[in-house]
Amino acid sequence: MTDDRARASSAPVEPAGPARPSGPAERAGSGLAYAVSAYGLWGVLPIFFLLMSPSGPFEIVSWRILFSLAFCLVLLAVTRGFPAFLALLRQGRVVAPMALAGVLIVVNWTTFIVATLAGHVVEAALGYFINPIVTVLLAVVVLRERLRPAQWAAIGLSAVAVVVIALGTGGVPWASLIMAFSFGAYGLVKKQMGGRVDAVSGLTLETLAVAPVAAVALVVIAATGVDGGVVFGSVSLLHTLTVISSGVVTAVPLLLFAAAARRLPLATIGLTQYLAPVLQFVVGVVLLHEQMPTSRWVGFAIVWVALVVLTVDMVSASRRARPRPAEA
Repeated sequence: MTDDRARASSAPVEPAGPARPSGPAERAGSGLAYAVSAYGLWGVLPIFFLLMSPSGPFEIVSWRILFSLAFCLVLLAVTRGFPAFLALLRQGRVVAPMALAGVLIVVNWTTFIVATLAGHVVEAALGYFINPIVTVLLAVVVLRERLRPAQWAAIGLSAVAVVVIALGTGGVPWASLIMAFSFGAYGLVKKQMGGRVDAVSGLTLETLAVAPVAAVALVVIAATGVDGGVVFGSVSLLHTLTVISSGVVTAVPLLLFAAAARRLPLATIGLTQYLAPVLQFVVGVVLLHEQMPTSRWVGFAIVWVALVVLTVDMVSASRRARPRPAEA
């Protein structure tokens, strides 16, 4: 899902369209439009996956992997990217990390879809709200980065929020935590890869690595009937087309984000990332009428305070790091 956004941050591939704008203001305007479009699409993904019912979550994930791979291969053919992709495929130092990224993002996808089909869209949204803070925490644990006091405060507030929700609902929000940490680890792998892999080649490598598992999963599901069996092609034309389009739904927001990342400062991208979980939260509460006990409201409020603290600190740090006109 919306769970795919880190993939595009280093990508040179952009959606087809007019020539890139030359003026800074025009580039910023188009970049913001791309970012809002990408996060807006990720935000309404719960509705899309509900349309894929009665397919079970594991069937949905498996088809999403295979159709994403097919769509990426088409994109490579259209953009003449096969030579560069094949060159990457021969580099073990690239293939191994991308395969790990594929596993992590499939864990994220599976958890998100299971939560959505089980009526826990709000819990899924909480995972994406927590994700920026988990990313900061991983930077300390794995990359040994030093945090500013405001970042530590945001991490502490998020921990308090999880405890409040766990005590109030009688259970740890495992789906939220799995989604936050799997996507955070995915982003860490992508960060360490740097700019060596473009968006389409990266997504192709990731889906190619997990495609055999997806194919085997479909065979097992069809043979055993577990997870409701494979129902693709037997429900309705709309259902069949929806499942097929899951590959496009995976790739299009990714490419929109790639275009935004090339036009906008990192701080602006960071601010727009909250659009997706906000929309998911609205879908869960307003459209799907999920329950919101007091403890969950309190927990979400604490997370939102933590995000405000993190965002203000991020913007302030970005301004401090910006060179003055004389220095520039």
